[in-house]
Amino acid sequence: MEVRFVLNKKQVTADVGPDKILLDLLRDLGCKSVKCGCETTNCGLCTVWIDGKSRLSCSVLAAGIGGHEITTLEGVEEEAREFGKFLADEGAEQCGFCSPGFIMNVLAMFRELEDPDIDEIKEYLAGNLCRCTGYMGQLRAIQKYMAAKKEVQE
Repeated sequence: MEVRFVLNKKQVTADVGPDKILLDLLRDLGCKSVKCGCETTNCGLCTVWIDGKSRLSCSVLAAGIGGHEITTLEGVEEEAREFGKFLADEGAEQCGFCSPGFIMNVLAMFRELEDPDIDEIKEYLAGNLCRCTGYMGQLRAIQKYMAAKKEVQE
């Protein structure tokens, strides 16, 4: 089956089987930031945006993405790099394996929530697992990033 969609602002056409998942298709297309960490939709490593909303690409059939816009970390490199500096400053950038999915969710949260408190941040990111940090550095980085972005907008 042929599917046409927008991937990181570029029109793409791909031939997919009925059981191919979006995660595998994106990796085949060179989006190596999209990773498989659990195969059970529990870790968040495969997070992408479909039409601007965070989704786990391991739970989406590639055949169903026709006409949609898919964004991976490769499509938001500048924003990701900016947030990555906040992570590094807080010592929250450890091995980096979980970072792509985590960063995709943080950037989506910034777009969706206005001035979230710590509990809202934790709830939003509940599906992102990190095996290296204690999450506190990540939470500090998120709060500082959001405050800095808000300051620029005002």
